[in-house]
Amino acid sequence: MRSPHEIYFRLRQEAANALLARSAPNLQLRADAPLGLLPDPETVATALRNTDYARDLMALAQEVLNNRIPIFDRVMDYGPEIAWRRDPNRGTETPASYFRRIPYLDLAAAGDHKFIWEVNRHQHLVLLAQAAVLTGDARYSDHVFRQLEHWWRENPFQHGINFASALEVGFRALSWIWIFHLIGAHMSAEFRQRFLAELYRHGLHLEYNLSIYFSPNTHLLGEAVALHALGRLFPQFPRAENWHSLTRDIIANHMRGRVHEDGSYFEQSTYYHVYALDMFAFHAVLEEVSPEYHARLARMVEFLAAIVTDNGCLAFLGDDDGGRLFHPYGQRPRFARASLALASVLLGRRCFAYNDRDLAEIAQWWLGPERCAAQLPASPAPHSRSFNDTGIITIRRGPVAALFDAGLFGPGSAGHSHSDTLSITLTVDDREILVDSGTFSYMDPEWRPAFRCSAAHNTIRIDGCDQATAAGPFRWTNPPEVKLLEFADEAGVTRATAICCYRGFAHTRTVELTGDQLSITDEIAGPSSEHDIEQFWHFAVEPRPLTPAAWDIDGLAEFTCEGGVLEQSWRSRCFGSKEPAWTIAVRRRAGLPLVVHARLELKA
Repeated sequence: MRSPHEIYFRLRQEAANALLARSAPNLQLRADAPLGLLPDPETVATALRNTDYARDLMALAQEVLNNRIPIFDRVMDYGPEIAWRRDPNRGTETPASYFRRIPYLDLAAAGDHKFIWEVNRHQHLVLLAQAAVLTGDARYSDHVFRQLEHWWRENPFQHGINFASALEVGFRALSWIWIFHLIGAHMSAEFRQRFLAELYRHGLHLEYNLSIYFSPNTHLLGEAVALHALGRLFPQFPRAENWHSLTRDIIANHMRGRVHEDGSYFEQSTYYHVYALDMFAFHAVLEEVSPEYHARLARMVEFLAAIVTDNGCLAFLGDDDGGRLFHPYGQRPRFARASLALASVLLGRRCFAYNDRDLAEIAQWWLGPERCAAQLPASPAPHSRSFNDTGIITIRRGPVAALFDAGLFGPGSAGHSHSDTLSITLTVDDREILVDSGTFSYMDPEWRPAFRCSAAHNTIRIDGCDQATAAGPFRWTNPPEVKLLEFADEAGVTRATAICCYRGFAHTRTVELTGDQLSITDEIAGPSSEHDIEQFWHFAVEPRPLTPAAWDIDGLAEFTCEGGVLEQSWRSRCFGSKEPAWTIAVRRRAGLPLVVHARLELKA
């Protein structure tokens, strides 16, 4: 039931959109490049030239000059001219109609909007602008200007799929901000006038399409961060003051209401935690934030530092979106390293053992070489912890890093949650053993449910049912009740017990690390009649059989369970890609209660 305030908001929104679509303002706007609140581009370039980071960036830039553009984990060849509204995988293309008429959630009619939108974020053009600054070669900036002119022709304001999501407009606006900051001084007077007019229009679209009611999550946060940046960095724009004051409050309220006391982000997704952390951090670069905001940002950083491995790799619990606020290139599990490096410099205390390469990806561009050169106190050694709000237990000892997910589904429709309660991931010496299967797709009707179901995670399935009821690609109903019963880390033993109750069943899992042995005990209670009980274990490498009940896992561990069968499965290391993987499934038809054991003898 929509409130009168929401109805008024939506009517005003649609009226503003209709007016803008018919008579978009074309003002004579002025701004100077580079932008004063961001580090001087030449100073950053001087610090980064002749580094491995710069060499890798230039190699990517050469590909982009030929319209071979990195999208998620692959390089897409767009040919001589990019079709901005076409799904590059399916070939489906939508017209440049008024954006409300584009059925962007219809896979058959519009294609996969994620692949369309990723290139339309124009982050590859920021990469070229960085290359132009690093080399002084006009080929890179000229290519940026040509692609922008082509994009404006093919995507009239508020027309087409690339205006259907306000978050995507926000991402593109952020890219244009960086382009102006880095190479705006090389724009001709005529091009600069057009550029600033189009950037201002993006701001107007954001102002009237903020996801206050549609997606008041990371969508709203990203939109507000982009609109705030426009208001802060372009004070000459007519509505800059409105944008600044409006979004400053939205972001502060989001930090207060969406970041838990334990530092975790409410989406219950580790990847979205990194996304949100980068957004909150960029806002703090541009705005003098409150002590409360600063403290919560510090807790977000502490949480992220606790859940990554010693090498900074991030296990994906919940959805892996595939994107990134800045520099979306490289291995997704390693994105957290640059975020932790940035946050360490921003907060003035070392939160992770990062290196110069990690600083180069984001911090150097956002904060500048002088701040990045500051000597910070050493980061504390990671240890086992319980994060009560998100329900994640970290188990850390020596080379062992495990995550035990004893948390609830996300609030509301839990759109980015997976049916992974009581699942566990494990690495030894930064080599993966037990893994989460990932996400792969948001829209594919076959693969979306396959990757977010219980069988795709290291947990229990009862009678072939997930822990909640899927109601579309971004909605769960009847989520389970979950409670942490015990957490102890003392005398060389780490032990955690949690219970997950759903559909009249109770699944209690105890995870215990003692010496070099990780044991998992599952107790299933419920109606005493017989039920199909399945226990799944997903491995990074193919287990090698030793006995009917034991497997060697890459020489790192020996896995033992009763009645396990090795099966072919799938894993997604990055959104949009999947590869064959290996699962040991334990299946029993039995009455309840039932106890099932598994054990890993670690060899590191």
